[in-house]
Amino acid sequence: MGKENPAEKALNLIRGRLCDPTFVFRPLSGPPDSNYSKLKFIVSTSITEGCNNSILLLGPRGSGKAAVLDLVVGDLMEEYPDSVTLIRLNGLLHSEDNCAFKEIARQLCMEHHLLFSKMASFDENSQFIIAMLRECGLAHKTIIFVLDEFDMFAQASGKQRLLYSLLDAMQSVTSQAVVVGISSRLDADQLLEKRVRSRFSHRKILFLPPSREEIDSLLEHLLSLPADSSFPSGYVTQFNEKIKNITSDTRFKDMLKTFLNANSTVNSLLKFIFRAVSSMNLESGLLSLENFKTALSSMLRQPKLEAVRADCSILELYLLVCMRRLEVKEQSSYNFISVMKEYKTIHDSFQTSDFYAQNVCLRAFEHLREREVICYAENRGQSQAGEYRPMKLLISASELHQGMRSHACCPAILLKLLDH
Repeated sequence: MGKENPAEKALNLIRGRLCDPTFVFRPLSGPPDSNYSKLKFIVSTSITEGCNNSILLLGPRGSGKAAVLDLVVGDLMEEYPDSVTLIRLNGLLHSEDNCAFKEIARQLCMEHHLLFSKMASFDENSQFIIAMLRECGLAHKTIIFVLDEFDMFAQASGKQRLLYSLLDAMQSVTSQAVVVGISSRLDADQLLEKRVRSRFSHRKILFLPPSREEIDSLLEHLLSLPADSSFPSGYVTQFNEKIKNITSDTRFKDMLKTFLNANSTVNSLLKFIFRAVSSMNLESGLLSLENFKTALSSMLRQPKLEAVRADCSILELYLLVCMRRLEVKEQSSYNFISVMKEYKTIHDSFQTSDFYAQNVCLRAFEHLREREVICYAENRGQSQAGEYRPMKLLISASELHQGMRSHACCPAILLKLLDH
């Protein structure tokens, strides 16, 4: 079997890093004011001092809430291997009370090697959980309840019995537990009922987009090859030097700024880097600025622009131009009939050869609607025939102009009509 190519090995290493949340978020856990440090302090206090805590992790999807929590829990389980029990629930799966209590009972039974009964009633599971909280507290063991999609539990029917029961049981001196809610809704705590909110600690940790310094540190952490490895030393030096040149290039910084303006979460940044790395030239074995350009263009795709550029017929382009011209004329409401009048006006003024019957135009109109380039302006009037219902464009003027300019067969007259 031949020796592995250093470029392929480097590619596999970086891909593996990008898919490992523990590796990704480890450098962001160092500072004392980091979310990792804040969360670890709260949870470790419950373990070492035998107290109860509740906390919410809030931030957009992909901002690292679950990843940082996993880092904290993993580190604490290493530090206190016999003192932590982890229970995980997801609001999308377990927001119904009976289902949630049964799942908690099942996980507790697995953790403590007890027999789990699928036939146990809601009250039996509830009593079992309260008893386990008491027993674990007496044994100085902390139960960490992780409630992902926390807002789903808060919006569940049944007067939030799960949250109330857990938080109420934690009022007991003998219990030793932490409830960690994870939500992308910043107002998740406001969804709680008064009796639940009064038992909640109101601690919140916000996961904000990473700073420029954190992004620079993260890029170096993810993309640089380790010096003390099985890679040829010359290749490592060349690869890392190339990464430094790319990340310090103003063109790369502009690309990164453009990308982060669209989505500034860590998760989206990882996807961007993954696409760039995946297009690396294995012959040279080095990343290039072009790899990141390709990744940027593929991730900032504009489906409506692409629909105009690749899928629209000449007739459909005429209809879109007519609708745009009506909007420029500040015609607040228009339908298929008024679009056809504009279409006929254009034909009469310029004697274009592209003129079709009304029934053909109507089919083209429906085709545009099916691909969501246009839509009905309001839901009212559904009993009306489609020709008379108000319509509106779902594509911006710049996207329409760009799509038509790159269309293979767009007549020059249409671009002129769009500009005037």
